[in-house]
Amino acid sequence: MRILFLGDVVGRSGRDALTAGLPDLRARLRADLVVVNAENASHGFGVSPDMVRAFLAAGADVLTLGNHSWDRKELIPYIDGEPRLIRPLNYPPGTPGRGATVVDVPGGRKALVINVMGRLFMEPLDDPFRGAQAELAKHKLGAGGSVQAILVDIHAEATSEKMSFAHSFDGRVSLVVGTHTHVPSADYRILENGTAYQTDAGMCGDYDSVIGMQKGPAALRFWKKVPGEKLAPAEGVASLSGLFVETDDATGLALRVAPVRQGGLLSQAFPDF
Repeated sequence: MRILFLGDVVGRSGRDALTAGLPDLRARLRADLVVVNAENASHGFGVSPDMVRAFLAAGADVLTLGNHSWDRKELIPYIDGEPRLIRPLNYPPGTPGRGATVVDVPGGRKALVINVMGRLFMEPLDDPFRGAQAELAKHKLGAGGSVQAILVDIHAEATSEKMSFAHSFDGRVSLVVGTHTHVPSADYRILENGTAYQTDAGMCGDYDSVIGMQKGPAALRFWKKVPGEKLAPAEGVASLSGLFVETDDATGLALRVAPVRQGGLLSQAFPDF
């Protein structure tokens, strides 16, 4: 299975780059499954139902969220009716929406996508490790199993928490990829037992910024410890940043992994497989 994951979409710049670029990118990669983290799409804070529909129409199969899941209140009544939009699994019971979804993939295959949120320097949610363990117990990976690929988006601040999570589930999922910090890490690789991993996929947004936000107001917050003007997304040309993975249908584990970076200021990267 050929899987494309794209990191946090930030503001109008990221939205425009995604909706304009994803159809061609998906075709060039011959991607069977496309997952996009959409939690910063609306002015950097949350995502609206209209944006969800636009991203799905552009070629995303599943959209994941994070700590800004509920910043757009109109998403709350919408999320229960859209199984392709998931929020972190470890929100407390009774929270709207779902933390995992199974989607059909060409060739009669299925893929499980899970979204969890870290707790270190983040909101005090339920345990993402035990939450993921419970969800994975419902599925068998590989040929003859219930799903032929499993992807986990861990939305977290701390690299140690993301790495610990990946090593804990190495060999049980196809891919663990981090989101939230908006800067693509250089540690993409296949772990010892066959799970592809990257600490952070980066963002789909303008990198002439402070993690997607306009430079001046963001930097001023470090100079003066008083409330300043509201942060707003940078509006320059965006980079689409993420990870591409090819898995073995027999085992569900990764065969190859490579970064994807298209457009904007970052060095460009495209898989050669």
